[in-house]
Amino acid sequence: MPVKGIVELAASTVRFGEGAVRDVGMDAAARGLRRVLIFADPNLTERYPVQAVRESLEREGVAYDVFDRIVCEPTDASFQEAIAAARARPYDGFVAAGGGSTIDTAKAANLYAIHPAEFRRYVAQPHGEGAPPPGPLRPLIAIPTTTGTGSETTSVAVFDFSELGTKAVIGHRYLKPVLALLDPLVTGSLPEPVIASTGLDVVSHAIESLTAVPFPERELPDRPEDRPAYQGSNPVADVWALEALRLCRKYLLRAAADAEDLEARGKMLLAASFAGLGFGSAPAPCHVLPGFQPRQELARAGLPGGPPSTTARLLRRLEHARRGAVPVARMSPEAAGRRRSAGHR
Repeated sequence: MPVKGIVELAASTVRFGEGAVRDVGMDAAARGLRRVLIFADPNLTERYPVQAVRESLEREGVAYDVFDRIVCEPTDASFQEAIAAARARPYDGFVAAGGGSTIDTAKAANLYAIHPAEFRRYVAQPHGEGAPPPGPLRPLIAIPTTTGTGSETTSVAVFDFSELGTKAVIGHRYLKPVLALLDPLVTGSLPEPVIASTGLDVVSHAIESLTAVPFPERELPDRPEDRPAYQGSNPVADVWALEALRLCRKYLLRAAADAEDLEARGKMLLAASFAGLGFGSAPAPCHVLPGFQPRQELARAGLPGGPPSTTARLLRRLEHARRGAVPVARMSPEAAGRRRSAGHR
């Protein structure tokens, strides 16, 4: 029987629980890391989890430096600055504590610091050459502080290519963090709009990976090592995507409504990583579209993400859908009449 397709899932190790961040020093030391560079969200350098990371590294005798010039929605220029910092000293590994922008910045810095090249060399086509790295990178430990991107379990780094005015991607399995520490305690300071927006990102990731072109319909590469990060929807990714959607349905509204509901916010951290495990091997087609359209046009269309008011409206719609109570005002008069006749309010 002919082989119709092959899919591979290369996953980061995931550790979950309150206080998990405090394990980072032990993990760094166990991997033989003597000096690391911490990539930190600038808003967190004096707060949990970055302070806990520092204390944990010091406790285990691991030297460190901190790079906190992270740009929200990183650009090629901000990547270049981070790459220069990663090259400044002979680091044995890296730690990223922040949202997707921080983790993606650390991935790019790790790649270009270890395997220097002209910037477009590793940028995916059509914006770059799409060349694979010549070998493995240094260990990267990721500590996500938002509940949406799933970057801690994916092998891609997304950025704004300023020269071209588009989104672009650097992707290869070597970029994937070796360890993701999911700590619900990092989410307590996140405001409702951030939890809501990033939670909807999880929903999008999961749906997109489930509905991507199936892997048997994609062309097999000549060599296994040339297999792309995004291979098409597949049975393994489906398991993670479906579980991510289940968690979102149960916990997203709770997580957005109550900063002290660490159970719900912790479950959303898991949902983000689960969705990342899904779309990390199955592509996220809607997320790819912005890379082929100038950001100015997307901004005029309101597509790069909505303001808090938009997010709030989306959450209200989600709550109505969960209850099966679609607002009558949004229906046609005929549909509203039929709903009233059926006894719905």
